[in-house]
Amino acid sequence: MAIPLVNTGIPDELLERVKKVCSDCYKLRDEAFRDSNPAVKALAELVDKESEGGLPARKIEGMDWEDVFTLQDDLPWPSNPPAFKETMMEYRKELKKLAEKMLGVMEELLGLEDGHIRKAFTNDGEFEPFYGTKVLSNGRYKSAWHRILATRDSNRRSIASFYNPARLATIAPAIPAAAGGDDYPSFVFGDYMEVYIKQKFQAKEPRFVAMATTTTK
Repeated sequence: MAIPLVNTGIPDELLERVKKVCSDCYKLRDEAFRDSNPAVKALAELVDKESEGGLPARKIEGMDWEDVFTLQDDLPWPSNPPAFKETMMEYRKELKKLAEKMLGVMEELLGLEDGHIRKAFTNDGEFEPFYGTKVLSNGRYKSAWHRILATRDSNRRSIASFYNPARLATIAPAIPAAAGGDDYPSFVFGDYMEVYIKQKFQAKEPRFVAMATTTTK
């Protein structure tokens, strides 16, 4: 689900620091990335073919063009630039506060009691820091189609943050389906992520169908 936000309460000064440390971090790892990432190698081959003036380059399907590294407490964090971890931890704290404000708004609009979604995102009282709102809302909240276009002369860098349920949390509709609609299936979040990895480039609805099949076995 994509909801553009303004006036988030996150200080502009912090956002500028986040952009700087992330840009600096990518510059430091750029050379190794160019040598090892298969998507970059494939793109370089396409550019070479075009520059040679030969036949049109072959279109590459199903290529994951992302260069991603994940920041988690149980994984090593980049040590350079020196301010990277401190800045990103500060940013994560602000994002968590923003996400919890959004949860409260969603609960109010859906007629749910305060804290309902947060409870659904936990397992046995353990909270693991947003996903599953389409299922929790039984389709009221839609996941907007969107795509990212690569550009020839510049890079695009995203700093994506996810407020996820615990892997063992069960996500299920919290309200009835709209008239004539079917309920979304309930599922364990970790099981859904296993399906997501295999169907990353496909539409989302088949994933829910797959989860419905899994949960009824």
